[in-house]
Amino acid sequence: MRSIPTSRKALITGGAGFIGSHLAESLLADGWEVYVLDDLSTGSLSNISHLLDRRDFHLVVDSVLSEAVVNELVHKCDVVYHLAAVVGVRLIVEQPVHTIVTNIRGTEVVLDKCNRFNKRVLIASTSEVYGDHRKERALHENDRRVYGPTTQRRWAYADSKAMDEFLALAYGAEQNLDFVIARLFNTVGPRQTGQYGMVVPSFIQRALDGEVIDIHGNGEQTRCFCHVADVVRALRGLMETPQTRGEIYNVGSKNKTTILGLAERICAAVGIDTEFNFVPYDRVYGEGIEDMLHREPAIDKIRHAIGWAPERDLDQIVADVIAERRALAFQAA
Repeated sequence: MRSIPTSRKALITGGAGFIGSHLAESLLADGWEVYVLDDLSTGSLSNISHLLDRRDFHLVVDSVLSEAVVNELVHKCDVVYHLAAVVGVRLIVEQPVHTIVTNIRGTEVVLDKCNRFNKRVLIASTSEVYGDHRKERALHENDRRVYGPTTQRRWAYADSKAMDEFLALAYGAEQNLDFVIARLFNTVGPRQTGQYGMVVPSFIQRALDGEVIDIHGNGEQTRCFCHVADVVRALRGLMETPQTRGEIYNVGSKNKTTILGLAERICAAVGIDTEFNFVPYDRVYGEGIEDMLHREPAIDKIRHAIGWAPERDLDQIVADVIAERRALAFQAA
């Protein structure tokens, strides 16, 4: 098995996004030359503005659906981090066709070019592929998936990401493609926007503004939130370890909290006492959205493979996002 280069050229699709921009910074700090492909639909120039003048950083504003562009970029790079995807519950509801086409066809394009040029690729997947598990237990990579009906639009996103995994596995089996899949569980931290329904930045902004915090459902849903810096360490570790080839790994924390408990923790960190407004999902997004009751990752597999575990707890995550939001408000004043 070939070794993974330690200091060459990396392509990040979706590299102007929340996670991609942090990954780009990490790679640049270690001497990589970084190419970013992003159509800036959900990514933002502000995430990478501090990198644009660097000679070892290259931004290509285009779609992952553009075969010629992807072909050229994959050819000139040594490894590919495929992070580009439609994300966020609101976009899934409002643009279901765009969600399905971008996620599945975009991944197909990337995998085809990586196979053509024999390049190692990391596919960023999601905990959504597990579906709606009702029991409070950690989810393992080989667990069965439990989905609702096709009339519930949330499952369109889950299915599209599951097809991404199936495509990678098929390329590996049929074409011997060198790949690894990372299933991300609720990544949070600085630069994440609440625009598309991300709960932590949304709650924090409302708390800082002294507004009532809207909680979708009854707030008893449980989630585990992982700091983006820890996630970036995991992605790089998986990419840079040859023995992870062809495998799927959960990437997330074990710090479980209810959504109501999260809201209460954020209010305490901000130092305010605000009201909570419990809103049914169909009033927020209309028909076609179900929420998953519980999502907790089993992370034994990734720990054994690369020695990875999260280093930052939920209090540190909340503190980092609050500090960023306050700094941005100060700059805007």
